Amino acid sequence: MQINKDFTIQKVGGSYVAVPVGKTSQHFHGMVRLNETGAFLWKLMAEKDVTEEALVDALLAEYDVSREIAAADVHRIVEQLRENGIFIEA
Repeated sequence: MQINKDFTIQKVGGSYVAVPVGKTSQHFHGMVRLNETGAFLWKLMAEKDVTEEALVDALLAEYDVSREIAAADVHRIVEQLRENGIFIEA
């Protein structure tokens, strides 16, 4: 899976928001708010096609968290992005 190039992420205050650009902004009228962990995962998905397992491994390398918590966090953000059509799956 990889972030759809028609979305961008911006830091606003202490949090991050993902917003549509280009043609996508004509039918996606909103934004997705992300915390620091969500923004970290977003950036990885924006760079290249990655699996949930690769995201979990990256989270474990970056943060002091258990594999169970990392896997749950990754799954939660992946589902949110999938529901909103924000990423594409190869």
